[in-house]
Amino acid sequence: MVIRVAAPDDHGGTAQRGATGRVAGITPDGRYTVRLADGRETLARRDELSLRTAYQDEAIELDQPDGHRLVLEHTIYAAVIGSRAYGLQIETSDTDSRGVYVAPTESFWSLAKPPTHVDGPEEEWFSWEVERFCELALKANPNVLEVIHSPLVVQQTPLGEEMLELRGAFLSQLVYQTYSGYVLSQFKKLETDIRRDGAPKWKHVMHLIWLLLARTLLLEAKLVVDAGPYRDRLLAIRRGDVPWAEVEQWRLTLHEELDKALQRTVLPATPDVARIDAWLRSVRKRSLATPTSS
Repeated sequence: MVIRVAAPDDHGGTAQRGATGRVAGITPDGRYTVRLADGRETLARRDELSLRTAYQDEAIELDQPDGHRLVLEHTIYAAVIGSRAYGLQIETSDTDSRGVYVAPTESFWSLAKPPTHVDGPEEEWFSWEVERFCELALKANPNVLEVIHSPLVVQQTPLGEEMLELRGAFLSQLVYQTYSGYVLSQFKKLETDIRRDGAPKWKHVMHLIWLLLARTLLLEAKLVVDAGPYRDRLLAIRRGDVPWAEVEQWRLTLHEELDKALQRTVLPATPDVARIDAWLRSVRKRSLATPTSS
């Protein structure tokens, strides 16, 4: 442990700020007895002590970049996702927005790196730094792919337009693994919810079934966001009007359809990482010369 403030020791001297030792006990009033490296002892409250590694990290800590400012000044693309993008909204549905920002290249030269994602500054708004966004999209993360296929674009710069032109380069047969695997794992958790609570979270069930309907990604390299003919049935699931056995049977059918779509997919085995990497390098270089939000 490290003492954060100077305090009297049991030898009539002073234990200096930054002295290290081990906790030897706790006094009746809740203070810690700290035995220093040279055998002396001192008393300290919990807020006057730190783990050595935490104390050292704090000593060299720099002010972190303002994430909200990065979002406000350097967003290149943002869109509405979720129920409103699918056409599955109800009167109480939130408007969920997701964005991509480009942190200035110079910010990566500091010990205090820019955040990989930012929650806010507005409610129901979440953003990724462009590098993190690319990493997730290359892994066929459903939440990320949805962003660049949403029909409800709320902000787009020339760089954002370039990113949309790369949608095909992000896609690969990893779509099958991420979509199908995620839904399977989530349904196992939902079965636990049913055993414990008597019912699942029906809104979550609806969204999972909707993910399995994304077979057009495998067959046409295109994510259809509009729920279209499935809207009424999906909303019935959301309301809890569809028996669990029927939902489970639809899920199994959709998994089977995904399996068949994989056999006929137009997608490559792996995404075009080199193309995405070349674009990201270009973005970093250009941000040295011009504001990335323009």
